[in-house]
Amino acid sequence: MSQQQHISTGLPVIDLSAASGTPEQRAAFQDELNRAATEVGFFHLIGHGVTERETAELTEAMHAFFALPEAERLAISNLNSPHFRGYTRIGDERTGGRSDWRDQLDIGAELPPHRPAADEPDYWWLEGPNQWPAGLPELRRASLHWIERLSAVADRLLHELLTAIGAKPDFYDDAFAGHPHLRLKLVRYPGSAPDGGGQGVGAHKDYGFLTLLLTDSVPGLQVEMPDGDFLDVPSMPGSFVVNLGELLEVATDGYLKATNHRVVSPPGGRERYSVPFFYNPRLDAHIEPLEFPRAHHAPGATEDPANPLYAEFGRNELKGYLRAHPEVAKRHHAELAG
Repeated sequence: MSQQQHISTGLPVIDLSAASGTPEQRAAFQDELNRAATEVGFFHLIGHGVTERETAELTEAMHAFFALPEAERLAISNLNSPHFRGYTRIGDERTGGRSDWRDQLDIGAELPPHRPAADEPDYWWLEGPNQWPAGLPELRRASLHWIERLSAVADRLLHELLTAIGAKPDFYDDAFAGHPHLRLKLVRYPGSAPDGGGQGVGAHKDYGFLTLLLTDSVPGLQVEMPDGDFLDVPSMPGSFVVNLGELLEVATDGYLKATNHRVVSPPGGRERYSVPFFYNPRLDAHIEPLEFPRAHHAPGATEDPANPLYAEFGRNELKGYLRAHPEVAKRHHAELAG
């Protein structure tokens, strides 16, 4: 990472291809990744191998979906799905108790519906099929391909990150074995709300392990810095914006950082599009504390009494979806939404 790159973007820039370089390049890569993950918790990722064509196929299908008449989008509303899959219209998702001025399509790995038995945890409701718009087969194809491609990138990045802090790279392989909980959102921010409100999505941390974000050139993403100010994150073509989730912070007792971030609505009627991919373990995975050399120097994970974190990933994920989608919770999970 050059100093010029860091200054121009405001975030570190990590080149994943350097992990396959000379021993000197690999050592420099691991040092840069360590610093980015422990000091900021956010960075741009380049050298990931995802092609411009793959990216264009996804973004073109996404734009085609949001260009559909509203009735066709609402035909696959997430209100139809006990698994929280499908379309969320503008203002129906909530962060920090306030409406987010965006609409989106929630997608995950295609799996049969899992209706939990009496002796199974409720979080198994999160496993199930997607909803797809009729007449737009390219959306399904591009989205599921994106999940597969970014899973491979995130898997490699996680192994490199664990190596960079001196841990065993395969420490969490068991947690991701089988059916990891992979989620994708196709998001549109349609400009400012009629009341002038600027919350595209409120300040939050992601629950899980890693998020890889594809974004367009329209500004709006902001990252909270240690002094409490929010830093604008300019777009960097060909890169993903990567952030670490709260489970990694908890697993390392605060050595790795999960950082608050938000999106400020674009001005007027200008639209902004983004695609966050969430790389998370199986719902029933128990996240053990990570063993690494500097564990005794860790500062301690952030604690929020209003947002307790559990070692069992699925409990965190279900809690988040029940809060963010109260109408889905009311319709399908009234006994859990209290």
